[in-house]
Amino acid sequence: MKHSSLLATLTLLLSLMSGFAFAQAASININTADSTSLASLSGIGQSKAEAIVEYREANGPFTSTQDLANVKGIGARTVEKNANRLTTQDTNSPKAP
Repeated sequence: MKHSSLLATLTLLLSLMSGFAFAQAASININTADSTSLASLSGIGQSKAEAIVEYREANGPFTSTQDLANVKGIGARTVEKNANRLTTQDTNSPKAP
């Protein structure tokens, strides 16, 4: 009986830990994020994050997450690696009908 209780406790603990890890990987709106938030993406350092902000200011908002590859120094592979975290829409605002 002790082994099953220990196993159940370990399973619960691992489930909670994986949930916290997932919660930390929040979506990033590439049209509104600051350079610090953008730098948290995989393969994006501070200089590339600043390049994203500069590109956005010069060219207007991104219409899709794939447009991020138009920024010098950011390739399709980097966009692909971060696809689950990227968005161009504000997730807090209501959607238009």
